[in-house]
Amino acid sequence: MSNHDIVIIGGGPAGLAAAVAARKAGIQDILILERDSCLGGILNQCIHNGFGLHTFKEELTGPEYAARYIKMAEEEKIPYKLNTMVIDINRDKEITAINREDGLIVIKAKAIILAMGCRERPRGALNIPGYRPAGIYSAGTAQRLMNIEGYSVGKEVVILGSGDIGLIMARRMTLEGAKVKVVAELMPYSGGLKRNIVQCLDDYGIPLKLSHTVVNIEGKERVTGITLAEVGPDRKPIPGTEEHYSCDTLLLSVGLIPENELTKSIGVSMSRVTSGPEVNDQLETSAEGVFACGNVLHVHDLVDYVSEEAALAGTNAAAYVKAGEKKEGHVVALKAENGVRYTVPQTLDINNMQEKVTVRFRVADVYKDRYISVYYDGVQVSKRKKKVLAPGEMEQVVLKKDSFAGCPELKNIVICTEVE
Repeated sequence: MSNHDIVIIGGGPAGLAAAVAARKAGIQDILILERDSCLGGILNQCIHNGFGLHTFKEELTGPEYAARYIKMAEEEKIPYKLNTMVIDINRDKEITAINREDGLIVIKAKAIILAMGCRERPRGALNIPGYRPAGIYSAGTAQRLMNIEGYSVGKEVVILGSGDIGLIMARRMTLEGAKVKVVAELMPYSGGLKRNIVQCLDDYGIPLKLSHTVVNIEGKERVTGITLAEVGPDRKPIPGTEEHYSCDTLLLSVGLIPENELTKSIGVSMSRVTSGPEVNDQLETSAEGVFACGNVLHVHDLVDYVSEEAALAGTNAAAYVKAGEKKEGHVVALKAENGVRYTVPQTLDINNMQEKVTVRFRVADVYKDRYISVYYDGVQVSKRKKKVLAPGEMEQVVLKKDSFAGCPELKNIVICTEVE
């Protein structure tokens, strides 16, 4: 068994940012474990631009953004193991992993940072009738096949789901010469960023059909066509609204799920809404010394926010290792109400928090002319008007330590949306 101060599971943008921040906070003994053959994570296949506007104040592609963090990690001489699959983590912070060079290894850590990212929701979760022909891909798989492997996946395409990856792949396949006939979305609103709808669909004349879903897939060997139907408020197809589209490819962009099988093996408290672990303002889970950041915690819309959050996790993990124990103070619950689906973090330690804490959240529906309000034990302390709130765009509020000075008995903080 080898011993390290901080072990980071995942060498994508979250893991790299956490490692660099932990090293800058004074921890020398850091190890990154990455299951892929190179660092950078999912960004390596995201060859489109739009990354880094917040972090580097310029527009980069995914590989360029990843390369900057890989360079930072290598300049700091942070060690990493590639092609290494973590298969178990226990409450004692013992990590069991396997790779070709070392075989089965057990690593003991003083602190662990979970940065495993997320995965796509598969076809099996959708209950679409039909056979299982070739030509059905998740959008991320199609992205990898095209951008890394160099394959064309189809010529006539229908996309189900308007998540950001699906929108970006609509543009990518159009540029590669394919005909994207339609993007269908079950919900009455898009799941992606507004800018991606404009740049990837509107600019290329690709129609977006909201409140529609695929009700049939045709073809046995290869997809030959699909049937779309409009859905009602109960999200069930409305008879008589069916439309047929001939196509050879169906891309699924129907949501991302945080990759938390390892997290569950530790036995930490999980959020039903985010499918990630519940954390405090230090980004520490209910297992002492185990921190989480990035898409394994909750699905982000911008990688810049992933890096910012991961840097905080790295700094806090370093502070935990140096202190050697957790100081318990005045813990207050954060509650999401009236249109706010969840908050990250879920709790706040007023005594030991930093000068300010960024609370991130998503809303449950598209709202216009609403206020984002913050209440301390029922007393409104702030409100901010937003012209439009949408589930595809992450929102945030900043809570300052000095705002709690007059609340010695505070029990909960509510973040909600309000009409007035």
